[in-house]
Amino acid sequence: MTTQQSEAAPEEPSVEPAKGDGFEQRPHREVRLVMIGLVITMLLAMLDNLIVGTAMPRIVGELNGAEHMAWVVTAYTLATAASTPIWGKVGDLYGRKGSFLVSIAIFLVGSALSGMSQTMTQLIAFRAVQGLGAGGLMVGVMSIMGALVLPRDRGKYQGMFAAVMALATIGGPLIGGFITDHLNWRWTFYVNLPLGAIALVFIVVVLKLPKVRSNAKIDYLGSVLLTVGIVSMVLITTWGGHEYAWGSKQILGLGALSVASIIGFCYVEQRVAEPVIPLGLFRNRNFTMVSIIGFIVGFAMFGAVTFLPTYQQIVQGASATNSGLLLMPMMFGMLVISLVVGQAITKTGKYRIYPIIGTVVMGGGSLLLSTLSVDTTSFASSCYMVVLGAGMGFLMQVTMLVAQNSVEMKDMGVASSSATLFRTIGGSFGVALFGTLYTNQVNHSIEKLPPEVLQHMQQNGGGEGMSAMNPATLSKLPPDVLDAYQHGISNGMHTVFLWGAVISLIAVAASLFLREVKLRGGADAAEAKAEAALEGAV
Repeated sequence: MTTQQSEAAPEEPSVEPAKGDGFEQRPHREVRLVMIGLVITMLLAMLDNLIVGTAMPRIVGELNGAEHMAWVVTAYTLATAASTPIWGKVGDLYGRKGSFLVSIAIFLVGSALSGMSQTMTQLIAFRAVQGLGAGGLMVGVMSIMGALVLPRDRGKYQGMFAAVMALATIGGPLIGGFITDHLNWRWTFYVNLPLGAIALVFIVVVLKLPKVRSNAKIDYLGSVLLTVGIVSMVLITTWGGHEYAWGSKQILGLGALSVASIIGFCYVEQRVAEPVIPLGLFRNRNFTMVSIIGFIVGFAMFGAVTFLPTYQQIVQGASATNSGLLLMPMMFGMLVISLVVGQAITKTGKYRIYPIIGTVVMGGGSLLLSTLSVDTTSFASSCYMVVLGAGMGFLMQVTMLVAQNSVEMKDMGVASSSATLFRTIGGSFGVALFGTLYTNQVNHSIEKLPPEVLQHMQQNGGGEGMSAMNPATLSKLPPDVLDAYQHGISNGMHTVFLWGAVISLIAVAASLFLREVKLRGGADAAEAKAEAALEGAV
């Protein structure tokens, strides 16, 4: 790098691993063996909530804790979100292999304890332990992949991760239903143990990374402030409009606490030697833009996963038993495109065009889904879902790739955890805000019904309004009431996905600001380094 370039961007992270920074291109056979352990670990992280969700009615019935049911999921989600950035930093400072193994061990201990729970209080506490470990699973997978495989070659492997995501989304509810019906609900947690043991063996035996010794101190104050800020945001999205009104003192108080914590966090991070999330990374335009895109992808994906099955079951009459299969068209689109894009990036080393195409296609898919009505056929809705999935397929792995390519090797864990965190927070906000829009629209539709119809619905399971109905109560509704109910659901879907299309425009704008910085790899390394410095200067 020339002196002029160094002066132009003194704080821009280099994209080329420094000598002795721990990067060494490995033989394909070794990488493939490590990938087995990484894929199993990723499967653990993604399957857990989907399996447990299916078994939740049985769990609640046996432990007599219906009033605390939401906290079984919330405790896990809070712990996962809060610990994600911390795991990334710990891996960068003290070694990715060691921190990854510890996170798997904590997750398995939490799984075993959750399976042995005798009360709802115990289950909630042990789910929090499980979530602490889960926060390091996805970060560990992505940061270790970043340490083993140069970005130029990473497309060869990203299809596996897309396949795991599709498998988890489709198979999770099916596995959970089978375990609940034929075994005991406790096996929804115990099933993690053999899978986790296999992953541990592969990682311990096969993965060889240089040992890292650091005298740096963990940024405890920054970690606490970030944790408080994240927990507050997740609680706002979890409780807002459900447990408490959006304008209640509880929600407003959490909002104030979240803002104060994040401001305090930013102040502290500028003054410590080893910040949890170095704010200087956001001076890199690509890193900032893919963080925004990742947030929007989480927004769109979790919104679709949450509300599409409701429409398909209530309006189109699909079976709830195989609810995971309802999302197969979307996952198929995501898997196929992710595989194609991965191979194309490996071959050409170019990536900028894919986020642009992906954000446009994702917005188009949301716009198509906003046209869902009571007359939409299953084939048409499946085609719309394929379009949405294809858009996400252009984005899911590329955003992680660009984030990792924008930082030095020593910050690989931070880059991975930040990308994961933004997607997670985006998903939380997406479910909460879309849920509010959906509920308001559906209940607005029911308010137009005659009083005698409302009374009939209250007597047959809809006491809290149309949005509280479920497939089991549909058979009790007269045809005219059922028709009004289904129109309300369709109106709710229209509102959700129309706003999803509007929000996707933010991702389109962000993708247009991305710069084509060559991916690390081979003879292009020096040129990539110079381009990254120039990108920081601009």
